[in-house]
Amino acid sequence: MSDEIRPRALAIALQYEKGSREAPKIIAKGRGLMAERIVALAEENGIVIETNPVLAQALSGVEIDDTIPLELYEAVAIVIGYVLRVNSNR
Repeated sequence: MSDEIRPRALAIALQYEKGSREAPKIIAKGRGLMAERIVALAEENGIVIETNPVLAQALSGVEIDDTIPLELYEAVAIVIGYVLRVNSNR
């Protein structure tokens, strides 16, 4: 087993305004080095990162600036709930 950190294969960035009636939308996505850059920018800006490879893969087909599809609302709502709880505890 290696101690080497495996590069992030995929990263998806969502935008959601608390209290908004609009669905969350994809604002960035990328694989490999682009995924690493997305994560680094999130960390630099104090944005909560949730690791969920299955959801990221499901969202990878959504175009940037598009809202998430209806069938992923529940999964994304769980992530948003987590992010809101983490932010409220900061």
